Amino acid sequence: MKAYYNYKKNVEFLAILLLIIVFVAGCSSTKYIEPYQSIVKKVKIDSINKAFEEEAYNYIQKDIRPTSKLGINVLLYNMFNTKDGRYKTSNIKPLGSPPPILDSAIVDISRNQIEKYLISKGFFNAKVKSDIKVKDQKAEVTFVANAGPEFKISKFTYQIPDSAVKQLYLSRRDMFTHIKDGMRFDDDSLSFERDKIYQLMKENGYFDFAKPYVRFVVDSNSHDSKAKVTLLIDNPLDKAKHEKYKIGEINIVIAPNSDGYPDSVVLNKRIFNGIRYTDLSKKFRRNPIVRYNFLREGEKYDVRNENVTFDRLYELNTFKNVKIDYQKAKDSSLRVNPFVQLIPQKIMSNRVEGEVPFNGGTVGFNLSNTYTNNNLFRGTERFEFQIKGGLQSRVGQGGSIFSDIYQRDFSVSSSLTVPRLMMPFFSKYVTGKGGMPHTIFSTSYVFALQKDFFTRRVFLNSLTYEFIETKSKVHSVTPLNFEYRYGDILFNENDTAQYIKDLVTNNAYTLTLLKRKSITLGIKYAYSLNADKLLTGNDFIYFRGNIDLAGNMLQAITSITGSKTNPAKGDFGKILNVPFNQYVRPEVDVRWYKGLGLDKQFVARLNLGVGYAYGNSRDMPFEKLFFAGGSSGIRAWQARTLGPGGYNRGDAITTEEARRTLYGLDQLGDMHMEANLEYRFKLVNKFFGGKLKGAMFVDMGNVWNISNNAADSTQLTVFKLKNLAKQIAIGTGMGFRYDVQYFVFRFDVGLKLKDPQFTGSDQWVISKFLSGGKAFREAYDARNKPDRYRFVQYNFGIGMPF
Repeated sequence: MKAYYNYKKNVEFLAILLLIIVFVAGCSSTKYIEPYQSIVKKVKIDSINKAFEEEAYNYIQKDIRPTSKLGINVLLYNMFNTKDGRYKTSNIKPLGSPPPILDSAIVDISRNQIEKYLISKGFFNAKVKSDIKVKDQKAEVTFVANAGPEFKISKFTYQIPDSAVKQLYLSRRDMFTHIKDGMRFDDDSLSFERDKIYQLMKENGYFDFAKPYVRFVVDSNSHDSKAKVTLLIDNPLDKAKHEKYKIGEINIVIAPNSDGYPDSVVLNKRIFNGIRYTDLSKKFRRNPIVRYNFLREGEKYDVRNENVTFDRLYELNTFKNVKIDYQKAKDSSLRVNPFVQLIPQKIMSNRVEGEVPFNGGTVGFNLSNTYTNNNLFRGTERFEFQIKGGLQSRVGQGGSIFSDIYQRDFSVSSSLTVPRLMMPFFSKYVTGKGGMPHTIFSTSYVFALQKDFFTRRVFLNSLTYEFIETKSKVHSVTPLNFEYRYGDILFNENDTAQYIKDLVTNNAYTLTLLKRKSITLGIKYAYSLNADKLLTGNDFIYFRGNIDLAGNMLQAITSITGSKTNPAKGDFGKILNVPFNQYVRPEVDVRWYKGLGLDKQFVARLNLGVGYAYGNSRDMPFEKLFFAGGSSGIRAWQARTLGPGGYNRGDAITTEEARRTLYGLDQLGDMHMEANLEYRFKLVNKFFGGKLKGAMFVDMGNVWNISNNAADSTQLTVFKLKNLAKQIAIGTGMGFRYDVQYFVFRFDVGLKLKDPQFTGSDQWVISKFLSGGKAFREAYDARNKPDRYRFVQYNFGIGMPF
């Protein structure tokens, strides 16, 4: 134990020392530049409307922009890219960013760009001047703007010689236009109008239409700050109108292999339903591919059908390249013949993965092998078979990592994902235009062993339908979810040892859940909104809700058959002589994402869930209970070590052996409530091939029981509204995110503020921490062996916490 605390102190000392070194090495960045050079420490824009200031700042060249207020980018760059008192000119390490060296030419370019930006926003007479102040090789650059009068659009007119195009534009204009008489002139509104016109034309048969056909003429010569804007949609050169095209013969061609196409390709002679299907690889059935072609012979050309065809064929996850070209018909029939070219990727793969989950007081090791076949039945069906095993050990309790391996897990699972809805009556209502639908068959076996305590086995089987209503709205329906679970206690409950007696007497509820044999037959439904926007940094509301409903059909069957049941007295309804579960378990996750500009974001989250057993069940299945804490929850607590309610392990479990045995099992609940606030920001632009980002957060919440079935004479674990404020745990902290584009590696440090296992003012454990906390920890550790109190919790993870 002493070695553990020495290790912890050494880590903290090294972290502080590293910060001091970084600060000292980087704070004097001017010593690395030439005597005639200066570093830009501050850039500001003066005399400009606040509504335009932030965007105008983006027109200042990055070479003269300070990288951050903290200067961390320059500090890191200076540490690794200086030699002999000067900046290196070769072998530059990709860490941080170089300091912004003052360059008058770049300052003038920035001044000119800001001026052009203001003109584009309707300030046609805008003038911008730059001012440079240098002191001790440190420069301050100020851009002073004289915006002049704001020009408004006095009149918007149009000249469209093609009557069909004119009619189409006027019939749809009100649905998208941003241009109105009397508004401030804005180039962005004109560009938006041009883009919408182009899209409108491409959606209505105008295959040859291009953006240069759309022009705007602006007359701002009046003396009253007014501008006349005229829209022109030109006709093609030497033609009296724009021509509309229809779709002709569709060719779908699959390359022989992932290397691409041979020099010559012989197309299939057979055409069916307007589609000539040619599979040079001989590995794909026609219907699963043709199903997601939305280009139809005889229909007008519509770029939306092209785009959705492209997206769905890519989402089959079988082709590494999808390309759609067109050839105009040779018979002058105003038809275009699509050529859909598909290059398959490798069909079979095998992936071995390992991870070392570390979470404060525990460390583990997981190893898995996953075999994947992306075309099992020649219809782009995805088959996966996985074998996974893992160990989990407690650390910091007086022994080595391998001396206290308290949990072992093993699982075997397989799934078959079919890219369509395999349902008899409703599949035609889900066309796939919103996104790729899936039917998923899955089965798995999970085995868990807790040292000297129990084994748990679970068989899971399900049929799930996933379909996308729109890009942002995703549905998942599981009409068939079958689960069979059972467990064994590894010790003799009649043992006369005091530790066993205490364990059986005080934890009968937990033991009953662990060894209970049961069947679950039910349905699930999940709905998510805006999951596609999670990594965008924009402003949006994210929602995910799901409900798990089980046992009602089996209850109806037992009622029809006249089976007599009385769950209150232990007489449960049974299927195949095994009791079945009956419960409802809804859960919602609501988040508000607010972009603050310049890679800064604020996130607020509320996560609520409850499980209620009724009818044929008195308790929720063990695996359906909620827990609090962990790297994606209340991060100041290790997973499964918080709650339920005001539960205190030291008071509830009287022996050290029982606390060790029940570790991670006695702090679960029927109900979960959690709220998180997190501020995210960028620290370093270049950091070993990625970006280093930071976060500051506050987490709060807990789990509770909602029934009195649990053995809790004090009722501290049962949810009661009057006790809610006292039983909410609060933690805060900060973290780092190493973003390498496809992965985010996360390290968070959580600090406990309020701990509901204590009472009164003792709950605010932050006061103990600030006063040293040694006496408090020693008293707690002595009373709660082998548990030890941690004010600070370290969490490693992959991906964002939410």
